[in-house]
Amino acid sequence: MPSHASQGLLLLLACLVAAAIAAAGHDDAGGAADDGAVRGVPVLRRRRVALQRRLREPPAAGTGTGPLLPPSSSCSIVVVRRNGCWLVLHLLCYLAVNQKRVLQIDELASFSDSPAPSVTRVLYSDKDVQARSYIKGIMNQLGLSVREDAVGNIFGRWEGSEPGLGAVATGSHVDAIPFSGKYDGVVGVLGALEAISMLKRSGFQPKKSLEVIMFTSEEPTRFGISCLGSRLMAGIEELAQSLRKVVDNHNVSILEAAGSAGYKMLPEDLHSIPIGVVTAIAAPASIKVEFEGNGGHAGAVLMPARNDAGLAAAELALAVEKHVLDSGSVDTVGTVGILQLHPGAINSIPNVRDIDEKRRNDVIEKVRQSATEISKKRGVKLSEFKIINQDPPALSDKSVIDAMEFAAKQLSLEYKQMISRAYHDSLFMARISPMGMIFIPCYKEHGPSKNSKLPHKSERLKNVFSMAGYSHKPEEYASPEDMSNGVKVLALTMAKLSLE
Repeated sequence: MPSHASQGLLLLLACLVAAAIAAAGHDDAGGAADDGAVRGVPVLRRRRVALQRRLREPPAAGTGTGPLLPPSSSCSIVVVRRNGCWLVLHLLCYLAVNQKRVLQIDELASFSDSPAPSVTRVLYSDKDVQARSYIKGIMNQLGLSVREDAVGNIFGRWEGSEPGLGAVATGSHVDAIPFSGKYDGVVGVLGALEAISMLKRSGFQPKKSLEVIMFTSEEPTRFGISCLGSRLMAGIEELAQSLRKVVDNHNVSILEAAGSAGYKMLPEDLHSIPIGVVTAIAAPASIKVEFEGNGGHAGAVLMPARNDAGLAAAELALAVEKHVLDSGSVDTVGTVGILQLHPGAINSIPNVRDIDEKRRNDVIEKVRQSATEISKKRGVKLSEFKIINQDPPALSDKSVIDAMEFAAKQLSLEYKQMISRAYHDSLFMARISPMGMIFIPCYKEHGPSKNSKLPHKSERLKNVFSMAGYSHKPEEYASPEDMSNGVKVLALTMAKLSLE
């Protein structure tokens, strides 16, 4: 973390850079007016290099001080054009990620209903409530204005100079499926808070307000509905109606569960809750299938007389795999994530997703046909085939993609355009605002020792891009370096969007 002295230097350097460019340059302004994209940028690049060199030069003899910047420091002056003028957007000097934020990942992981290194944090549980309080505490420490809605989405806002404009928001979730890892979602929340902290330390003043959102229940663990908070924010009326009847495995309604966590949600609230660069998010669809067979003694009932619902479900799982592979696209994926076997019946929950909605729906129809054929062949009853959700895919907005790529280039970071086959709250935020996402590598930790040798950076990038990352497991690992890079890209992206 930078010292108080270095934080002061950040403000001083920002002023120096702004003054240097303003004084330089009526010729710069003229260049921008004539052919700014051609002449203005190279001129500013030369001045940026010259300024960095001056900041690292030893001072005049007898001053007794060293250079303003150490020779090895990272300094990135980011320049944007607005209203025909070239402006300094941000200065990254000494701007390292606060290592305390990395430790907070471990602190947040301690709020878990399963032993370390796994994390289990289910919606509205005591551990979830503790994690929520922890996040709100950090927001307050950063001087953000904190509020919550009826379902428990948490907002931390940094008011911009023109608060009437739409805010630039970022965030993720901190709920965790049983026995998962400590990074999924958490890095998105703590990383967003650190991005805000970095911008505050630099002296940046946003034009549009900047906001960090901690979404409620991105995971479907308790009530079987993913991205609960963002779906309600997007105003999905069908969900609001169905939630009135939803209960968990202990027959507790969502209203009762929210009340136990301190959220006095009323039925009417359910419909009034108003560097990988991700280019698209796949559309998920979940289906509930129930087969009913005949129970009996495992040894006494002869094979020809059996009507086994379990085998029917197993055959359907294989059918899901076949139809997905037959789609002809690597972007189509399918999983049977839940199998519940009961005497006489079995519930199977297949999930199919694709960035192409029609192709996904074609697979769903083939799964339906297979379920009907399997029930007839095995003499079991297909008592339910219900589509739980069938969401459309979402595309990242070009302006947000451009801002993310701009930030990565300014930081000299390698990046790759990707699609997300996992769903996220961004899928539903895209319905009400321009959306984009930043990915960082997350891979399987190499051994239990903290001193284990990690793959080279290029190997980590290759792993995450070829294996689609490693998540929802206790062994998931994101390096401090990768998290730091992601936070810096996020900070610059938010700053740029705030000024546009």
